[in-house]
Amino acid sequence: MRLSVIGCGYLGAVHAAAMASIGHEVVGIDVDERKVASLSKGEAPFFEPGLQEILTEGIASGRLSFTTDMSAAQGAKVHFIGVGTPQQPGGYAADLTYVHAAVDGLLPYLSEGDIVAGKSTVPVGTAESLAPRVSERGATLVWNPEFLREGWAVQDTVDPDRLVAGVPSLDGAPSEEGARTADVLREVYHPSIAKGTPFIVTDYATAELVKVSANAFLATKISFINAMAEIAEVTGADVTTLADAIGHDARIGRRFLGAGIGFGGGCLPKDIRAFSARAEELGRGESVAFLREIDAINLRRRDRAVDLTVQALGGSVFEKKVTVLGAAFKPHSDDIRDSPALDVAVRLHGLGADVTLTDPAAIENARRIHPQLTYVEDRDEALRGADAVIVVTEWDEYRRELDPAQAAELAAGLVVVDGRNCLDAAAWRAAGWTYYGMGRP
Repeated sequence: MRLSVIGCGYLGAVHAAAMASIGHEVVGIDVDERKVASLSKGEAPFFEPGLQEILTEGIASGRLSFTTDMSAAQGAKVHFIGVGTPQQPGGYAADLTYVHAAVDGLLPYLSEGDIVAGKSTVPVGTAESLAPRVSERGATLVWNPEFLREGWAVQDTVDPDRLVAGVPSLDGAPSEEGARTADVLREVYHPSIAKGTPFIVTDYATAELVKVSANAFLATKISFINAMAEIAEVTGADVTTLADAIGHDARIGRRFLGAGIGFGGGCLPKDIRAFSARAEELGRGESVAFLREIDAINLRRRDRAVDLTVQALGGSVFEKKVTVLGAAFKPHSDDIRDSPALDVAVRLHGLGADVTLTDPAAIENARRIHPQLTYVEDRDEALRGADAVIVVTEWDEYRRELDPAQAAELAAGLVVVDGRNCLDAAAWRAAGWTYYGMGRP
C-alpha cells in the first residue's frame, strides 16, 4: 500500500521507516529541509536503536522517500499525521498548531476514499473537530495513537503490544464508514495482526483517551514510588526493597517502580499537563486533579538529587568538580527534552559546581542547549579528578559496566550519588565510596 507520513520527528521518521520495512511504499513529509535532507540520504537525524538499519534499507529499496513537498502525499491510500503537540508557552494545554497545519496542508491532496490517520497525542475531542474537514474531501479520519517507547521505538512500531483505531461511530458502534476504515488499517498492520497483536476498534474519544490515560497511569506509578522514597528518607527505610516487595503482587508489578530523579522526555510531562488542562475545559478538572501532584512529586525528585549532592560535599558544591553521568532523559536515546538528568546538571552548575557531563548519545544535543557545561565523551576521562559523581541516566555504561574500584582510581573524592538507584550500593561501598541513593539509607 502507498502511505504518506506527515511529520518526520521521533514518531514520524520511525513510523515511515518501519512501514517501509514491512513492505509498504512510504513518503515522509516534513517542513524541516535539513531533516529531510538527512533522512533522504539514509541518515537518522537522531539516535534510536535499529532506526539507521531500516532507514538505510528502505531508501536503498526505493520503498521509502522523504520530501518537503506536501503534494507528494497525493496518491497515498493512508496519510499518517505524526507531528508534535508541545505544551503551550505559559500554560499546560497542548499546542495543536502543527496538527492543524498538517491537516490544512494535506487537504488539497486528498482523494475520495483516502484515510487520514492521526498518530499524534492530542486532547480528547480533537479528532471529532477535525473529522468534518477531512470528510469534505471525501476522505475519512481515524485516530490511531502511538505507544512508542524511545529506545525501543522501532520494535514497538513493527511489533506493538496493541493497536487502537478510533473510527467514525454511530450509537456506540463503528459506522459503515468506520468499519471500512478499520479494515484498511488492518491491511496496513497485517504483519503485526497476523502475529496476534490485539486490534481494538473504538470511537474517536476513547482512542484519544487510551493514549493519555496510559501515560497518566505510568507517570502515576513512577511518582507513587518516588513519594514512597520521600517517606523512606525520613524513616530510614529502603525504597528499593520496598518496591521489590510490593512488586511481587501481580496486581501491582515491579515495572515502573524505580525510584530516582523521575520521568522526563517529550511525552509524559507535557501529556499529563495537557490532560489536566483538557479535563478543566470539560468541567471535570477534579477527576484528574491528582495529576498536578504527580507532576509536583516528579519535579521534587530533581531537587532532592541536587540537595543530596550538596550534602555529600559538605554543604556546598562551589568550585567542586562534579561529574554527571548522563544527559538524555532515558538510556538508549539522545532526547534531552525535559530531561531530569540535564536539569540536575544545570542546577549544580548554577550553584557554582564545575560540572563535567558525559553521555553515550546526547552530548551534542545537550551542548547546543547548555554550552556552559563541560562535555567529555570518554566516561573514564570525565571521572578523572571528580570530587563527586552523580548517576542520572541509567545507561549500561554506568550501571553495569563501570567498575567502582576502577572509578575510585580516577576520582579525587569517593562520593557517588545514585540518582537512579541503579548501582550496586554494596559493591561501591566496598570499593571505598560513600554511597547516596534516592530513598535509600
